[in-house]
Amino acid sequence: MPPLTPLQWVTPRVEGSGLSFHTFRSHAAGTEVSFHIYAPPAYAADPDRRFPVVYWLHGSGGGVSGISRLSSLVDEAVATGRVQPFLLVFVNGLRMGMYVDWANGRAPLETVIVQELRPHVDANWRTIATREGRLLDGFSMGGYGAGRFGFRYPELFRSVSMMGAGPVQETLERTPRASRVRAEDLLRDVYGGGQDRFRAVSPRRYAEQNAATLARDSRLRLVIGDRDETLENNRDFHEHLTRLGIPHDWIVLPGVGHDPMGVLTALGDRHWAFYRDAFAAAGG
Repeated sequence: MPPLTPLQWVTPRVEGSGLSFHTFRSHAAGTEVSFHIYAPPAYAADPDRRFPVVYWLHGSGGGVSGISRLSSLVDEAVATGRVQPFLLVFVNGLRMGMYVDWANGRAPLETVIVQELRPHVDANWRTIATREGRLLDGFSMGGYGAGRFGFRYPELFRSVSMMGAGPVQETLERTPRASRVRAEDLLRDVYGGGQDRFRAVSPRRYAEQNAATLARDSRLRLVIGDRDETLENNRDFHEHLTRLGIPHDWIVLPGVGHDPMGVLTALGDRHWAFYRDAFAAAGG
């Protein structure tokens, strides 16, 4: 049996406007875990002010390459008044972490992020530390993770954005973005080899379990390009939420594939409108 590939709990540092690099000691992972955080100029200028916080969950591959571009996009939007100032936490979700506590115990990612990183951020930055003050956003694997966390913990996160999300289908037998072999590897390592666990920890199941709470006071959106291979799986998930009576925005972007910056560009001000609405509820 080949040796296990080490997990990269500490990523390289990324430089950028308003960006800083940090680590914290994770008891669940038994090691230091890194993250980046973007702070707007108002954070230093107004030391008595508290800010809403967005947790950005990256897609497969580790997400480091996209941090600088996304922080620049946010910095420009804040500078031009398109969105209120907010803190943006770039989570380390590993290369293929799936934002799940792995069945084999190697990567307790949900615990690390929700139970350790979130309170660490609230304790060390001036956040609006309420469900109204937190927004989950993510693309691809990160969209799946945002749905998992947001639908499982509606008492912690009011607003959830799932962009190009996957896997959101009923079973992990084959995915549009991965081979059957990759799906089998994920099923074995992350979900213990069985479809039952994949279903049990899916955003579909958590939506079913918390439908009444999500329908009452959550702000949700699904965004997908019409050239994205995951379109039909996302459409089915949208219909699943509709059957459960959970209100949400369903946005299909013409001419856009599985490309996070392409999605954000095509969304334009609709992206920031979702954030503005979320932050208004937080008082931010």
